Amino acid sequence: MKRAYGIIGVRAIMSNWNADFTGRPKTTSEGQIFGSDKALKYPMKKMWNDEGKKVLYLKSYIEDKKGFRPKTLKERYEELFGELKKKTETTEVLKNLFECIDVKNFGATFAEEGQNLSITGAVQFGQGFNKFENTNVEIQDILSPFSDAKKVGGGEDVNQSTLGTKIMVDEAHYFYGFSVNPNNYKEYMKMIEGFDGYTDEDYEEFKRVAKTAVTQFATNSKFGCDNEFALFVEYDTDKYLPDLSEYIEFDSDKREVDLSVVENLIGGGAKIEVFADPYKLKVKTKYDVKSIFE
Repeated sequence: MKRAYGIIGVRAIMSNWNADFTGRPKTTSEGQIFGSDKALKYPMKKMWNDEGKKVLYLKSYIEDKKGFRPKTLKERYEELFGELKKKTETTEVLKNLFECIDVKNFGATFAEEGQNLSITGAVQFGQGFNKFENTNVEIQDILSPFSDAKKVGGGEDVNQSTLGTKIMVDEAHYFYGFSVNPNNYKEYMKMIEGFDGYTDEDYEEFKRVAKTAVTQFATNSKFGCDNEFALFVEYDTDKYLPDLSEYIEFDSDKREVDLSVVENLIGGGAKIEVFADPYKLKVKTKYDVKSIFE
């Protein structure tokens, strides 16, 4: 494989796929709802971690004198690979980093103990824009079973339970474009003994998780978010394509993805795979469409 491109589609029904710091769905300055690349990478990393694979950039905790706190990057590295010393060779650190499946795919920035490393990942995601035209933001009041502890003993009314809110969208359809460039690791293949770079097996593993991780990851706010679409385009030559998600058409009434323009961009000589939720999404395309649940 020389290069690959594609699109990952995520459906959100009465859920909040990616919130900003106010709790509302992320939007551009013009009000268009979108999800960041980090929102998509996180469930992929979580799925790999749950399967027992090495994942570096995932929050884990340590207990110190002040209680539990998130580990530093150095502490997370040492959890996986043992003590990191100032005299540790850079090639050894690089070798360890590439053993982490998230680093192997998405790259890393590592500035710890005399190391100042920046790895541009083979897999690059863009932002996932909502293409559904009729999305509404829903705000739900939530009544807690507890009173506010700050008011107890303060002479204030503590007979009422605390209130909270849950902010969701009624329906949204996010589409992320991505590219895969194994050439990003060519220089490291020369530096690290036994390192084969980004392989076909790595790409197959990426595809497996990319089309299932969101559905697998079901937290309170993410329940209702599911993988609904995936397009994978693989070339044996150095073919250069733009962000394919910008060229799909989405019919909000039919819940249909139209790949007509994307097909023209792809041209010939590519291996194409299309996956979709056969119960919720229609796809207008000349390619065969497989169930995303396969």
